Amino acid sequence: MASIVWVPVTFTISAVFLYYLSINLPEHAGSDGSALKFPRNLEELTSLASLLKEYKSDNIEYVMILYCSGYLFKQTFAIPGSFFMNLLGGALFGIWKSFPLTCLLSASGASCCFLLSKYFGKDFLMRYFPDKIQFMQKKVTDNSDSLFFFLLFLRFFPMSPNWFLNMASPIIDVPIHLFFVSVLIGLMPYNFICVQTGSVLTEISSLDDVFTRETTFKLIGIALVALLPGLLINKLKEGRLKTD
Repeated sequence: MASIVWVPVTFTISAVFLYYLSINLPEHAGSDGSALKFPRNLEELTSLASLLKEYKSDNIEYVMILYCSGYLFKQTFAIPGSFFMNLLGGALFGIWKSFPLTCLLSASGASCCFLLSKYFGKDFLMRYFPDKIQFMQKKVTDNSDSLFFFLLFLRFFPMSPNWFLNMASPIIDVPIHLFFVSVLIGLMPYNFICVQTGSVLTEISSLDDVFTRETTFKLIGIALVALLPGLLINKLKEGRLKTD
């Protein structure tokens, strides 16, 4: 368990860097830096978006670095809030800039979490989540011939615990290249819905309007479609085994 100590050490270093960025935001007339914090509700998100839009007019590079650093921080340490970060990206950069950006940040941050878990978190996960790890290991083994499509299904499915998948994947022998690409592609529908909503943030009255029942069913449908190639591959494999 000694290796787990490096997780809070890494967290502290990252948090200090993020704090340094926040307190050194270039001065801007009429701006209130007190709104510069991770949003937890629609009101805080709207205030933060308004503040950073003012800074972005003269300091777009700094705002981009701050946004990317905050996004990666949350993803790396499995901190809830990527939903708000996606909405913020849409509000700051528009749909067609923020969509590829959030997809890349999602995959990169998840991969950082993957590596952190691989080198420092295995003992912790095996100790506190043994049943879940064994369950996921069996699923990975059963779908070894179509692993990429299985990983895509997990990411497309709106109820999947992404934080746990990020931490468990290196423990259950998921190759990092498949992991990265599956996150990059698998979270595209979710990211697009978020940034599209964020681009019209001022028109949103409630965050419940973002993921309606209809939208959730569409995401589930996409996830089920992602399973079809894997099912076909497994069926063909069974057929070859029978003929042999």
